[in-house]
Amino acid sequence: MLEMLSLMPQLAAGALLGVIFFGGLWWTVRKGVLSTRPAFWFLGSLLLRFSIALAGFYLVADGQWQRLLACFLGFVMARYMVTRLSGPPVECQHSPAKEAGNAP
Repeated sequence: MLEMLSLMPQLAAGALLGVIFFGGLWWTVRKGVLSTRPAFWFLGSLLLRFSIALAGFYLVADGQWQRLLACFLGFVMARYMVTRLSGPPVECQHSPAKEAGNAP
């Protein structure tokens, strides 16, 4: 039981990494869709988010698979939380579904 409690900091670190990763993805999609240069936003965000997540996993794991697993579990839990808290997707003005309804 004490071993599981000793992995709580790694679980919390994984949750923080997940919030940064998936919150950054949510923010990027909202900014990138409206941007005149969306490729810049999406590629730059991808590189930054992956770099932060991989460096975080490497530092938290410290060569122990138990720590890595706890960190990954926190990361997945954060994905669920960010997905639930971000709300439903925003419709684009030029949605194919809207245009398909007007087809003859």
